Amino acid sequence: MKKIVIIGGGIGGLSAGIYALKAGYSAAIYEKNPSAGGECMGWNRKGCHIDNCIHWLTGTDSSTSVWDVWHTMGALDKDTPYADTVKFYSSRLDGKEATLWKDLDRTEKELIAVSPEDEAEIKKFIQHVRYAESCTIPGEKPMDMMKISDYIKMGKSMANMPKVMKEYGSIDLNGLADRFRSPLLKKLMTDYLPANYTAYSFLVSYATMTSGNGNIPIGGSLAMTNRIIEKFKSMGGELHTSAPVRSIIIENGTAKGIELESGEKVMADEVISAVDAGFLFGRLLDKSYMPKEFARAYESSKEYPITSGFQTAFAADADISIEDTVFFGCEPVTIGDRKFDRIYVKNYGYDKTFAPEGKTVLQMNIPQTDEDFIYWKSLTKEQYKAKKQELASQVTARLIKEFPELEGRIELLDCWTPMTYERWCNAYHGAYMAFVTTTGAKQLKVKGELKGLKNFYMAGQWIMSPGGLPIAAISGKFAVQRILKKEKRDINI
Repeated sequence: MKKIVIIGGGIGGLSAGIYALKAGYSAAIYEKNPSAGGECMGWNRKGCHIDNCIHWLTGTDSSTSVWDVWHTMGALDKDTPYADTVKFYSSRLDGKEATLWKDLDRTEKELIAVSPEDEAEIKKFIQHVRYAESCTIPGEKPMDMMKISDYIKMGKSMANMPKVMKEYGSIDLNGLADRFRSPLLKKLMTDYLPANYTAYSFLVSYATMTSGNGNIPIGGSLAMTNRIIEKFKSMGGELHTSAPVRSIIIENGTAKGIELESGEKVMADEVISAVDAGFLFGRLLDKSYMPKEFARAYESSKEYPITSGFQTAFAADADISIEDTVFFGCEPVTIGDRKFDRIYVKNYGYDKTFAPEGKTVLQMNIPQTDEDFIYWKSLTKEQYKAKKQELASQVTARLIKEFPELEGRIELLDCWTPMTYERWCNAYHGAYMAFVTTTGAKQLKVKGELKGLKNFYMAGQWIMSPGGLPIAAISGKFAVQRILKKEKRDINI
């Protein structure tokens, strides 16, 4: 039986492990942290649970191929309970509020009431969100392994996406916002994702929820990760935690195994890396192996920025009026040389497993990017701790000012920064998603095989923009399919 060694126990690594076992290989995962899951993680503070990852999970529609991947991994089944949420998010400005509801008819009616002068543009936006509902991530096999029949099938299922791309494919969210007259609707279009994000990506994100393919599993990220780990172990997989990898063993241009930080060497027939690409090249592998697509992205942070955040979590009384996610303006908060005057609060009250009875968990986020990471990285340990405390106090004050009912009814649970993601996941610049897709920049996509290195494969969210959980999940499957193809075996697993 061939042995596959997998570096990294995040969603990509766990997927690779499960599909390797399903294909008849033995699989061993080596994870640097005490627990697997990577960024699909949560933790407990003061009797409450903080969810790090899932705001919505693409692939909850059981008719999609990504759902099949989640089901194979043990993450979802037909009986998985989902949160009973009714909105994507709301934006506030000057005492008014607008919402993107799961019900598109409700959204259209509300937005027109907010801004009758934007009716034509609102209707166009809603219609194209409906078109975008046809957009699904192909999870059966890598596109370079598809046959003509596969492309025809995919084309039929995504027949309306060309309409979306024609209308919104060449503009970013600032360009989308410029199409509206209402200042509130402008904010609504730029609040959720970075404003330099492509507009069509935003429509697809919203459409994922409205179509029913982007629900939130009860129990959140950690519970889902634990189900996947249990599936991997039940199939006979080996999971080694607190086992950081130092390097990949290469002999005559072939990956032969890995060397751990402890000095132990683990030999294997095939090696799959499911770690951050920035950590892989230059730490585990020489940078000469880096695909040109990655080199280009790392050299141009303006074309290929990353997304992270300064985040805080609170315990609050459960009977507060905040519903789901609300963006609002505030007195500017300064981080380094940048000022931030819009933040959001998310109420996790839809999941009763996150807090004791009578309580709920609130989380807030200030989006961060490359230059913010450089600021955080420059701080001493004492400066870093002080800045976190300062920002946590400022964010708390701004939250209470926007929602006075919270006075005396919230308690800070935790706060974390881009540095947290670097420490926990070796994440490049503290990113929790892969490179942002901006207009004019070629979408990053790599096969996961490296020139000059045999028996080695990449998995994880970084191999395809915009990354995230579904890309990580299918990438593990794809890596195993490439091994099967090399052996001239059936790739349908």
